Amino acid sequence: MIQRNHLLSLLLIGPLVLGACGDDDDDTVIAEPAPTSTTAPAGLTPDEPIVRDGEPWVPSLDDTWQWQLEDELNLSYDVDVYDIDLFDTPASTIADLQAEGRRVICYYSSGSWEEWRDDAGAFAAEAIGDTLYGWEDERWLDVTHPSVRTVMAARLDLAAAKGCDAVEPDNVDAWDNDTGLSFTWEEQLAYNRWTAEQAHARALAVGLKNSTSQVPHLVDVYDFAVNEECFNYDECETLLPFIEAGKPVFHVEYDERFLDDGGCAHTTSLGFQSLFLPLDLNDEFRTSC
Repeated sequence: MIQRNHLLSLLLIGPLVLGACGDDDDDTVIAEPAPTSTTAPAGLTPDEPIVRDGEPWVPSLDDTWQWQLEDELNLSYDVDVYDIDLFDTPASTIADLQAEGRRVICYYSSGSWEEWRDDAGAFAAEAIGDTLYGWEDERWLDVTHPSVRTVMAARLDLAAAKGCDAVEPDNVDAWDNDTGLSFTWEEQLAYNRWTAEQAHARALAVGLKNSTSQVPHLVDVYDFAVNEECFNYDECETLLPFIEAGKPVFHVEYDERFLDDGGCAHTTSLGFQSLFLPLDLNDEFRTSC
């Protein structure tokens, strides 16, 4: 289950102005994206990624982390890894973190349309599905549609251009949700494999977000896992293939009562890097196991 969902104007043949999508009585309009200074090089396609020298970062089981996507970024935590928003974080902040010896994971949504993003108008109307439960300004995306791959390739280019060490693609288990779209578990798996391949082509490490049923099929191509609330949903053991492969599981619970119910003891016994954080991921509180 996805608990947290969170600029790149894409180079299509012409600007797209897309009409309403979803139910017939929905008057949402997808606007043309605003100009941005982070546009990818002209003519870039998903088969022509930005290329960086070197190999992707290889995270380790004992890497500690902090995850913050909202409000002013707190840079004071003594951790190995920061997981932060790709779009809202300037390249200078990423460089500052790296200068202090930290690695940076850049978060973006790989499976949802977010109305506030500068590239929101670059998706084909038929690729946009129903609203995500609990996130009224996001809609599911059809991961089989070519426009989705074009947008996501450009987002990965942005991550490479900003100097991110890794990416955290969110909403990669749409097939298991009420999307209003039609694609299969196998098609989701193919898309998730494509995402890992595209990230590695840009010398980016990549983490598998939730999608626990696909762990056995993706642990070989993803470099780490990011999980929300496996203790709450009694599914932490499904992530053990990552630990067994020497790849970290960066895990968070949002309900602090699980601190008293043995959540920290259980997940740390499995080898996870676990945090208790607010659902808004705004640094309102933080407990590290």
